[in-house]
Amino acid sequence: MTQLDNVTRPKSQRSKRFLQGRAPKIAENVKNAMIMKGGNTSETITNALKDLYALKKPNAVLYKKKNITRPFEDSTSLEFFSKKTDCSLFVFGSHNKKRPNNLIFGRLFDFHVLDMMELGIEKYTGLMDFKNSKCPEGTKPMLVFAGDAFDMDHELRRLKSLFIDFFRGQAVPAVRLAGLEHILHITALEDKIYLRSYRSLLKKSGCRTPRIELEEIGPAFDFVVRRTHMASEDLYKTAHRQPKVLKTGKKKNISHDVFGSKFGRLHMQKQDLGKLQTRKMKGLRKRRGPVPAEGEETDAKAPKTESADPAPEPTQT
Repeated sequence: MTQLDNVTRPKSQRSKRFLQGRAPKIAENVKNAMIMKGGNTSETITNALKDLYALKKPNAVLYKKKNITRPFEDSTSLEFFSKKTDCSLFVFGSHNKKRPNNLIFGRLFDFHVLDMMELGIEKYTGLMDFKNSKCPEGTKPMLVFAGDAFDMDHELRRLKSLFIDFFRGQAVPAVRLAGLEHILHITALEDKIYLRSYRSLLKKSGCRTPRIELEEIGPAFDFVVRRTHMASEDLYKTAHRQPKVLKTGKKKNISHDVFGSKFGRLHMQKQDLGKLQTRKMKGLRKRRGPVPAEGEETDAKAPKTESADPAPEPTQT
């Protein structure tokens, strides 16, 4: 590929297909995440990054080498790796005396850091510590957020949006019942974030609907929020802008209730019920009026009947 006037020109069909895959689309691809560790890490951070990679696979890239960088001070290296691997999400792990067992969750827009949240691990239980069967790779999880802080606090609202972008996986039109087996439960309570992972088991219940039991499969995190880097409101709205093709016009007289039921209102013109066509039945037919007696005048509107000609008399031969 050659670059002329800041525009990359492909030389072969392979490079052309590569650039077409990176080009903007109406329906974007699944967001990939790059998982990397800093210059100083601990065993807890190393295992936590591996578990997050296991949850995000196959839409993730795991860097095994150390990267000496500080995202809150200089994010140029993150932007370089993001453009190289076409990743819009990242998790950076580090460990030092001031901030032990540190994880930074972040996302990028146009290969520039949009926002990131620094979370400290206070308690951690890995995948290998739960001795049970795990969900298959690539399973789309169900996300459950508990706690009023996710709706009241501005920073936790952004953190909720960040977790949704990170764990939601590929958008699918329909999901079968047996595929709903992985649950990520995230709770905000007393300035802490609790992340738990469960597997739903379908048990016999004696009827058509199965009985559901939850089994914890790990990993389990207890986070505390440390530093934050938030995008401005204008940049945040620009990142959420959708093309006109995907925008649906507002439909009038249609509303939804809290349960998602759809209601519509119809406006019709005033009808004359006298001209309304109903079902034809013998009992509803109009009957003829009574025959008038001699000397009574007949109705002017009644149809006139002509008298029949007298029959001719027979002739004798």
